[in-house]
Amino acid sequence: MTRHYLFTSESVTEGHPDKICDQISDTILDALLAQDPTSRVAAEVVVNTGLVLITGEITSKAQVNFVDLARKKIAEIGYTDAVNGFAANSCSVLVALDEQSPDIAQGVDQAHETREQASDEELDAVGAGDQGIMFGFACNETPELMPLPISLAHRIARKLAAVRKTGQLPYLRPDGKTQVTVAYEDGRPVGIDTILVSTQHTATIGDITDTAAVQAKIKEDLWTYVVQPCFADINVKPDANTRFLVNPTGKFVIGGPQGDSGLTGRKIIVDTYGGYSRHGGGAFSGKDPTKVDRSAAYACRYVAKNIVAAGLAEKCEVQLSYAIGVAKPVSILVETFGTGKIDDMRLLELVKQHFELRPAGIIRNFNLSKLPAERGGRFYQDVAAYGHMGREDLDLPWEQTDKANLLKQAASELLSAV
Repeated sequence: MTRHYLFTSESVTEGHPDKICDQISDTILDALLAQDPTSRVAAEVVVNTGLVLITGEITSKAQVNFVDLARKKIAEIGYTDAVNGFAANSCSVLVALDEQSPDIAQGVDQAHETREQASDEELDAVGAGDQGIMFGFACNETPELMPLPISLAHRIARKLAAVRKTGQLPYLRPDGKTQVTVAYEDGRPVGIDTILVSTQHTATIGDITDTAAVQAKIKEDLWTYVVQPCFADINVKPDANTRFLVNPTGKFVIGGPQGDSGLTGRKIIVDTYGGYSRHGGGAFSGKDPTKVDRSAAYACRYVAKNIVAAGLAEKCEVQLSYAIGVAKPVSILVETFGTGKIDDMRLLELVKQHFELRPAGIIRNFNLSKLPAERGGRFYQDVAAYGHMGREDLDLPWEQTDKANLLKQAASELLSAV
């Protein structure tokens, strides 16, 4: 019997209050690592009407102006007009930072100094920066091997920001959310059930002042200039039965930190797989690579994506767990949901043989400590909005499929030996 169901994922624009915080946190991380790759960073940000609070724990030799970094990022996002109740030049920026706990630091002190050709003993000596569980996922629903709902939600959110920034739809404001509901049959996407866009906007558009007329104009423009272009190269498209909802409350004039407070790490499902896969619960933004919440989640995605790219599964989820101060994962799980071409236990053995999953090895192989300096002081802040996974617009080391052929060959040898 055919199984029909709906699955929904959401994204938010860079002007959403929580995403403002994520981007400021990662801008701080970029600035610190660019000067001092051994920096220990756990930067948290809170925003509210007219207020930015930077807090957390930082140990670094770098010299940066945290207030200046925050203001520049806020202006880049688009909050330059105090009429929104929040603007780069007028908001208060408070800084309350401590150094990293020495009890945490003692297990990871050599992480960033690991040599390019480090021995197993050296890699084993660098423990995880915290305990925790991390998940990574990949599937063959999209070219970037991501679930279709979150892929589409991100596309629409990015396009929403683009038409605002280019002036194509000048009445839009930075805050916004998108949501896409995809219809599935037997695990495969077959249609678009609902598209929802909530976008901050000016109270009037030109000489249009009536609220209903303003919303009608926004809905028409968003369909033409935002939604339709996002489906140009997608086989599954909206049809006559697709619901298109825009600003369901009737208007969205007061937004950003004036409309709601924001906090770093509160959009972890948006950052990953839109709920399609499990999540370990740890946020990414503002954390240096010794924090396995971040680096190991990237490694999980890398493993899962290479397994799917190798054609060894249609869907793959990888879980890692770590103990603070211990290098090797406590556990590794590979799950292919019945789509694997070889047994999951054999896939697990291939993962153990061909992937480096110790924190120092992940940092070294992905170059996570040095990328901010190598890319002009800007790396982590660019994944802090519109997702950390599946980003074909960015050159991300964990999105490479350079081990796919190796896995395919190893799997073939395993099968021939049976």
